[in-house]
Amino acid sequence: MPPTATSQRPSVAVIGLGYIGLPTAAVLASSGAEVVGVDINADAVATINAGKVPFVEPDMATTVAGVVSQGYLRATTETPHADNYIVAVPTPFKDGHEPDLSYIETAGKQIAPLLEGNELIILESTSPPGATEFLAETIIKERPDLTLKPGSAQTVYFAHCPERVLPGRIMIELRTNDRIVGTLNGNAGERARDLYELFCEGEFLMTDARTAEMAKLTENAYRDVNIAFANELSVISDGLDINVWELIKLANHHPRVNILQPGPGVGGHCIAVDPWFIVSTAPEQSSLIRTAREVNDSKPGYVLDKLLPQARRIQDVQIAALGLAFKPNIDDLRESPARQIVGRLADELPDANIMAVEPNIDSLPSELEERDNVTLTEVNEAIRAADIVLLLVDHNEFTRIDRTLLTQKIVHDTRGVWG
Repeated sequence: MPPTATSQRPSVAVIGLGYIGLPTAAVLASSGAEVVGVDINADAVATINAGKVPFVEPDMATTVAGVVSQGYLRATTETPHADNYIVAVPTPFKDGHEPDLSYIETAGKQIAPLLEGNELIILESTSPPGATEFLAETIIKERPDLTLKPGSAQTVYFAHCPERVLPGRIMIELRTNDRIVGTLNGNAGERARDLYELFCEGEFLMTDARTAEMAKLTENAYRDVNIAFANELSVISDGLDINVWELIKLANHHPRVNILQPGPGVGGHCIAVDPWFIVSTAPEQSSLIRTAREVNDSKPGYVLDKLLPQARRIQDVQIAALGLAFKPNIDDLRESPARQIVGRLADELPDANIMAVEPNIDSLPSELEERDNVTLTEVNEAIRAADIVLLLVDHNEFTRIDRTLLTQKIVHDTRGVWG
């Protein structure tokens, strides 16, 4: 429950105002906290301070507009002092799929000079085991007058609370999903739980920081392995002239079978990235997880191998590529296999006209914008002009199109939408 009118609103600084940081900041601010959001992107900061949102997420715009107008949320490029810090910065991987903790390190170095003792620092970024300890060590190295030992006036407390939300449902699931809370020192977990109880209606699952970090990775690796099974089935079925979607539908009638749907690969910052953190941590023991990643990472190449021979037989071929996001009905293009496929098509077919259709964005990402043979095109216009129609993402706009438009087109449906 939010604080009463006579109680003090807890102060929270959210570091990183991306797809997780901004919704978390908005929900906290609407539930009783005084929130400052911090981001290096000055344009995003200005957008948020105007009460608007810099990306598409259902139901978030109203919440952000409300808390900004009430003065409960403001954004800045400068890290302030707060009683509570939530670090929600990116955690990509480097060459060789090694985790890149540089954003976490930078956040720690920005927070360190501001600390007075007794602050709570929560790492929410999805991270390899030991990342919360790394953040704590970074801060203590910068501020050796502080300590992790509980009970001192100079103690700083650390916890790991991974997000577990689905893009497109973030504002709902932030409130309703169960929450894992991992303690690094002292009563940090209990303090983190008390803060998240302002808005979270789910069950709080208390553990240590390393187990909390591994739990989030395990959830996404589990999903990745199961998607890889479906994607491998699609390749096998294609070679046997079997409709994989019919096959899976039949198999799923077994009461203990629930095969997921295949596609052109796996995208997003979570499933396409997190399993590599496990592989990096335990390379000799994670052969199944590694294989699943390799299967899913190879799927865009398989799609291209099917399409390119057909495209090369058509002079000045026109290709409608439907979708660039990593999943339906959002504008998030991170690690998207569709985006990768369109880029490789442009490279392989320099004389082609590739009409990229993505209804959730206003401009192409920079690496596609730079290619002369890729244009952002409206869906019906693209399909009418196309020799080849490639469905990469099952956005609502694509599932509802007039199927007669596909007559006499070469169709590659990687999502099983059109039968």
